Amino acid sequence: MNAEARTDDSAGILLVDDMEDNLIALEAVLGSLNEPLVRARSGEEAMKALLRRRFALVLLDVRMPGMDGFETAANIKRLDQTKDVPIIFLTGTDDDSGYAFRGYATGAADYLTKPFDPWVLRAKVSVFLELHRKNQQLERLLARQRSDYQEVGRRLAALEDELTEAQRIQVKELRH
Repeated sequence: MNAEARTDDSAGILLVDDMEDNLIALEAVLGSLNEPLVRARSGEEAMKALLRRRFALVLLDVRMPGMDGFETAANIKRLDQTKDVPIIFLTGTDDDSGYAFRGYATGAADYLTKPFDPWVLRAKVSVFLELHRKNQQLERLLARQRSDYQEVGRRLAALEDELTEAQRIQVKELRH
């Protein structure tokens, strides 16, 4: 699905892997979630994608040429606009337990080894998508409340402008 064709409620999932077969597998597993799936073949591509739009989640391969997954995650967490995007690391290396520790230390929300169970991956991604939707709802509610508060302030200021000097003194006394 094209990244530009999303609606405000479409979360978007960034898939980062240098191997075409892995990207195809991720798309096959996650396609049924009906969210935009955006590909990046490197850490550099991932960073560019993250700067262009918001994502609910990043699925990030650990081993990539150039900027590896750990370095990419560190860069994601360094930027204000992307620091809260959850990252699930995916790796084919399960023999090095230090990878998992390093992944969590870099700010990963989860860490899965390949081959992964498609049901488990889809379930985990669904949880992060739901969290993203709830956060979007809260942001809209807060924006509406801020707008309402500003409108009340404007109306109050307009009413205060209509008060006589004696009434203004009484209002000032009531506030203290």
